[in-house]
Amino acid sequence: MKLIVATHNEGKLVEIRRILAERLGADGQSVELVSAGSLGLPDPVETGVTFEENALLKARDVAQRTGEAAIADDSGLIVDVMGQAPGILSARWSGRHGDDEANNALLLAQIEDIPDDKRTARFRCAAALVVPLADGEMREVVRIGDMKGRIIRQARGEHGFGYDPLFVPDDQPRREGEGATELTSAEMTAEEKNATSHRGKALRALAVDIEEILKAAD
Repeated sequence: MKLIVATHNEGKLVEIRRILAERLGADGQSVELVSAGSLGLPDPVETGVTFEENALLKARDVAQRTGEAAIADDSGLIVDVMGQAPGILSARWSGRHGDDEANNALLLAQIEDIPDDKRTARFRCAAALVVPLADGEMREVVRIGDMKGRIIRQARGEHGFGYDPLFVPDDQPRREGEGATELTSAEMTAEEKNATSHRGKALRALAVDIEEILKAAD
């Protein structure tokens, strides 16, 4: 089974391959992962107003262009006191896409007067699988993963990207011989973060659907 991943980031294929191996074991070897970037496919315009809509939009675009099953994800930060914001606008919250420093500064300014116990937030990921069927229809499924935590008042950590230096997840890794200071996502190793990340949760749930498709094809 070939799966086209709607991304130009080859690192995502590594994460998906690892998750499929965890779920499928040896059967995971029957899944061939290919990035949309390696095929020269363009990024579609994300016109959805939810993570779910944008993930499906990207997966549908790739499936329609290639005729192959496709995976896509969309994610961002939700700060409870701000409703669904920054939400789908997380990467361009300050007005310029991908300016992490400006996005973080604006977010901190907007919730500056909010007490620590009210600064709860969550990273959310929607992962979509779209499979073309013989009759021309598409089989579509979307799975959601959340990583809950809170926003601190000053950035900490050098790893990760985006809002990671401001976000302290509720689920903390266990480290021997260290104090009780809670880690931000940017202070965790990639392995520690991926173990409980929103993207990891969504992709693990989607792996169940991929497993069902493989069994039906046998």
